[in-house]
Amino acid sequence: MTRLAIDTDYLARTLVRLLATPSPTGYTDTVVRETCAELESLGLTPTLTRRGAVCVVLRGREARPARAIVSHLDTLGAQVKQLKDNGRLELVPIGTWSARFAEGARVTVFTDRGAVRGTILPLKASGHIFNEEIDSLPIGWPMTELRVDARVHSKADLIALGIEVGDIVAIDPQPEFLANGYIVSRHLDDKAGVALMLAALKALTAHNEPPPVDVHFIFTIAEEVGVGASSALTDDVASVVAVDNGTSGPGQNSAEFGVTIAMADQTGPFDYHLTRALIRLCRDEDIIFRKDVFRYYRSDAASAVVAGHDVRNALVTFGIDASHGYERIHMHALRSVAELLSAYALSPVEIRRDAVETARGLAGFTRQPPPEPIAEDLAVSQEGPLA
Repeated sequence: MTRLAIDTDYLARTLVRLLATPSPTGYTDTVVRETCAELESLGLTPTLTRRGAVCVVLRGREARPARAIVSHLDTLGAQVKQLKDNGRLELVPIGTWSARFAEGARVTVFTDRGAVRGTILPLKASGHIFNEEIDSLPIGWPMTELRVDARVHSKADLIALGIEVGDIVAIDPQPEFLANGYIVSRHLDDKAGVALMLAALKALTAHNEPPPVDVHFIFTIAEEVGVGASSALTDDVASVVAVDNGTSGPGQNSAEFGVTIAMADQTGPFDYHLTRALIRLCRDEDIIFRKDVFRYYRSDAASAVVAGHDVRNALVTFGIDASHGYERIHMHALRSVAELLSAYALSPVEIRRDAVETARGLAGFTRQPPPEPIAEDLAVSQEGPLA
């Protein structure tokens, strides 16, 4: 067994701190600083890109072909689109999420002069005023507004308060950790992925032996707007495993327990060999898993390839119910994904040719053999195959 024991108490404490740190895309400096501090507490030395993507390298016996494990620090949010004459704010979403889940949210507006609290409401919020019209109002961001918790009644009042077009709005997570292992909160995508990666790192740094090759643990800052790992990889990285949420629900095969391995997302299939290596690890290490295909979804694993990185890519997920809404996960899935990551980091390199970006000829190149025909186990009588 190469999977390591995961400190779930540490995982939960880390997730609590991450959720308490607002980080909508475009406003991630604070969570980057806190992540770096946590990595340093584990005895690791992080490096940062210009804008703040974080990387720490767990040194292996060899540098190449390096592996990368990636999650994202940024979350969904909103941005001020317009200061309204009634003293309220029109918003546009940061990332893709429904205004249905924004209604009623408590929020913080980050202005150049400080933070302002408020609530996102539908345009017709009070049944005492609008009666049944509150239920017939269409769903959509133009049908909402942000009520600021300050004495403001006009656009001029908002300007005097310091609120401007473009100010970023963070949505309160409202986390709840239940005794039965369920966790309910906004922004579990992907604060939970970050927390479980840190828990896997904690286990790996305490392990006596280095991994076979360098493992880059990367935390990106703009996945929710499609940028993700597009610019966070170095040339020695040959494979990328993204950690994110799996979309459990009708029509999907993801679950809130165990690991869900994505076979494809909206950009196409993930790498054949890397995906199957992760599946073999689950089987060998007795980690509960299932496979799924995501139709309306992309992750850091996809953005790396779309950006032009010639890397093998895969996506491992923890099942989330009501993704990009009021999300729910279970600690069993978080622990299972962390166990898989530890096993993957310590597993032997199967494709040595990946150590170089290009090579002449087919020596060492992978093979996808045509499968043998499946032998049908049919009961046969003198009259022929039984129905």
